[in-house]
Amino acid sequence: MAMNPPVKPLTKLKLHGFNNLTKTLSFNIYDICYAKTASQRREYIEYIDEVYNAERLTQILTDVSDIIGATILNIARQDYDPQGASVTMLISEEPIKSEQLAREGEEGPGPLPDAVVGHLDKSHVTVHTYPESHPENGISTFRADIDVSTCGRISPLKALNYLIHSFESDIVIMDYRVRGFTRDVKGKKYFIDHRINSIQDFISKDTKDRCQLIDVNVYQENIFHTKMMLKRFDLDNYLFGISSEDLSPREDKIISQRLQKEMAEIFYGENLR
Repeated sequence: MAMNPPVKPLTKLKLHGFNNLTKTLSFNIYDICYAKTASQRREYIEYIDEVYNAERLTQILTDVSDIIGATILNIARQDYDPQGASVTMLISEEPIKSEQLAREGEEGPGPLPDAVVGHLDKSHVTVHTYPESHPENGISTFRADIDVSTCGRISPLKALNYLIHSFESDIVIMDYRVRGFTRDVKGKKYFIDHRINSIQDFISKDTKDRCQLIDVNVYQENIFHTKMMLKRFDLDNYLFGISSEDLSPREDKIISQRLQKEMAEIFYGENLR
C-alpha cells in the first residue's frame, strides 16, 4: 500500500498557544453484493457482521490512531443485535500521563476524568456499521461510517489510504473539513494551517487507477468532497454463495444490471430509472 504524501504546512507559520483548528475526515464506505435466496442474504449479513465486529473495528481504529500519531485515551465499543457495531475512541495529540487515564486496558462508555474531557471534545475516532438487504431483488449492502476528527498538529489525512484499503469497498464517499481558527504570534487568524487542493492529492495511485473519482470542493469554506467507485465490474466479485457459472445468461444480465444500478444510485446520490 502506498504511503500518503505529507500534509504540507503553511510556511513560516508560528502559532500563539495551542492549535485550535479542528480537522475532520469522514467516510461513507459501501460494499454491495447479490445474494439470491433469503438464507444467503442472512448469511451475508452474518458474514459481514463477523468480519467487521466491534473487536475488528477497534483494531482498525487503533491502527488509525497510531498512523496519525495520536494517543488513545478511552474506547467504547458495542456489537448490536441483530446486526451492526460501533466503536468510539477519544484521542489526544500528546501523550497523557498515566494517572490521568482510566485504568489500563479499561473499555467502556463511561466518562474520562475531568482533567482531559475538555481537551478532547474535538479529538475522536468513530465507526458505525450498517449491514442491510433488499427483501425482494437480492441486493445486500454494507455501509461503514467513519469519522476521524483531530485538533492540533496531527492530521487525519495520514490515515486515508489505510482506511480505504482496510474495507476493500466498492464505493467510498469522503468529506474533509477544517473548522475554527488559530492565531499566529502576531494575532492574525488562520482558518487552515496546511496546503490542500483535493482529497485526491492524498489517495494512493493504485486506488486512483482502479476507481472513477469526482470532486466537489468549496475552497473558500475549507470543505473538500471526493467520491470514488470501482471502474471494473466483475460479476463474480459481487455474488455471495453462488458464482456466475450457476446463472443463466438471462439471470447474469438481470443481476448485473441490478448491481450496477445500485452502485450508480449510491455514487450519484439519486434514484435512477
